[in-house]
Amino acid sequence: MAADIEYDRYDRIRPIRWTGTALELLDQRQLPFTVEYLSCSSSDDVAAAIHALAVRGAPAIGIAAAWGAVLAARDVDAGDGATAAAEIESALQRLNAARPTAVNLAWALARMRRALAGAGSDWREVLEREARAIETEDLAANRRMGEMGASLIAAGSGVLTHCNTGSLATAGFGTALGVIRAGVAQGRIDKVFAGETRPWMQGSRLTVWELQQDGIDATLIADAAASHLMKSGQVDWVVVGADRICANGDVANKIGTYQLAITARHHGKKFMVAAPSSTVDMDTASGDLIEIEERDPGELLGVSGSRTVAEGIQAWNPVFDVTPAELIDAIVTEKGIVERPDAERMKAVFGA
Repeated sequence: MAADIEYDRYDRIRPIRWTGTALELLDQRQLPFTVEYLSCSSSDDVAAAIHALAVRGAPAIGIAAAWGAVLAARDVDAGDGATAAAEIESALQRLNAARPTAVNLAWALARMRRALAGAGSDWREVLEREARAIETEDLAANRRMGEMGASLIAAGSGVLTHCNTGSLATAGFGTALGVIRAGVAQGRIDKVFAGETRPWMQGSRLTVWELQQDGIDATLIADAAASHLMKSGQVDWVVVGADRICANGDVANKIGTYQLAITARHHGKKFMVAAPSSTVDMDTASGDLIEIEERDPGELLGVSGSRTVAEGIQAWNPVFDVTPAELIDAIVTEKGIVERPDAERMKAVFGA
């Protein structure tokens, strides 16, 4: 379709490459100054890359874990999928423990287990086909949700995004950045702003770099400037991704998302969450039940390995926060749009 050709102009980055013998992951810790792929030859290599944030973004983590399952099975000698599944279960559990909050990780591994359980002697081919399907389906879902999300945005709008939700965080095109890419391609979005996203600076290191690669102008702001930006009238929508969406519409996402939603509501701006349906967790009733990952406090005490804080200072470093459903105007997935989400509207789209 002509629209697909147009969107290809804004989708040139691929962070995950399967070579047939190894998984290559674009090392996002090195960006924007060094473009370097890590070669993972074992499932534990993949788990380490996920934990260290070499690969990040809920969909990308799930895709990487699926290929990690393929690597875990490399040296297994089994006559059928059920036997192979038992052999690699400990490796799958180590992959699952690498990042506990992102539901896509557990979702992808559960899907790989199901594929194995029904496989016969061709279980290796089945396992690899399933990993490839997870990756291919994610790209298609991102294109679809990008179009749907962009349809909510009026022509001439300004948008603010947080963290990185683009090709780097997915199989390609992105979730929230996919909405922005589609909005730019359709002429709906005139201005794009990105928050720096402390402490790992995914906005300043990754998002604005990624948009630059695709020829999309973006303006970087300090996280603390978001309220002032919204007050200035330059932003109409805040568009973010998600690491977990609960049955009632509560959303766990990168730390700092919650305060953006509060600020948007105060200033009369719209707040959109764009994520694949695999991020929806209908088994978790509300955000109060989500385990919030905390990382090393040392990440707050310096920049690029150089300490900037006096010795003896303590730090608290939660990676995610939870935005209540009542602050969200729209949740966009490839399965549809849930406006003003609550438990009833979520159930209507995603089932019980």
